[in-house]
Amino acid sequence: MNLSAVIITFNEEKNIGRCIDSLLPVVDEIIILDSYSKDKTLEIITGKGLTYHQREWTDYSDAKNFANAKATGDYILSIDADEELSPALQQSIRQLKARNPANAYMVNRITNYCGQWIRHCGWYPEYKLRIFKREGTHWKGAVHEDLVFASEPEIEKLQGDLYHYSYPTVDSHVKKVMQYARLTAENRYKKGKRYNLLWHGIFKPWVIFFKKYILQLGILDGYYGFVISVLTSFFHFLRYINYRTFQQEDRACKKNIV
Repeated sequence: MNLSAVIITFNEEKNIGRCIDSLLPVVDEIIILDSYSKDKTLEIITGKGLTYHQREWTDYSDAKNFANAKATGDYILSIDADEELSPALQQSIRQLKARNPANAYMVNRITNYCGQWIRHCGWYPEYKLRIFKREGTHWKGAVHEDLVFASEPEIEKLQGDLYHYSYPTVDSHVKKVMQYARLTAENRYKKGKRYNLLWHGIFKPWVIFFKKYILQLGILDGYYGFVISVLTSFFHFLRYINYRTFQQEDRACKKNIV
């Protein structure tokens, strides 16, 4: 197996070095696609002896497909800049490369939230399909991208965690909630998804909080388990608000045309 790691970046100076360091011992090449970072991301990349590609941002799937096309390995390890291979996962990948591989592999991701590893709230275990054959695959979806296979793949799970450093502060989580709420609302509105006030605006946020904090044992993650449960609930409420905004803007536009 010849393994190419693929990363897309934008202003990842706090994360990219850690990510690269975890990849160097186990992959055959690292492909980096940058969307014109304005911080020290590129300086860190070149400082580690690597090169990069650049182009303007479009969406997640398009960026990943473009970067995958630059890879030369028969298998791809898709990893985000704020992720890191744990020592146990590195060892699993070494063992994988020494035998006849399956078509694809899932890894178990664990998230570090403000310095604390989150093991509940429905966040762990969180299996992600990250290693796969380059030929016959492509990413699809503007926001939450999915990997599409030309034929039904044989998928196995690897031992070891993928460390995820997505939320260094609560404020970073709030900003991401607001960003993704708008993106997913716009995506679903364009696809004709219908939302209503009673369920999506009022009841569903409360149901989500109860699910995260009680049923998925977010309470065992302490203060941050509570924060995560609240912000996940808020995401669903905010998504509804954004959906209504797109709906009203669309109606106003059509009225003006008439």
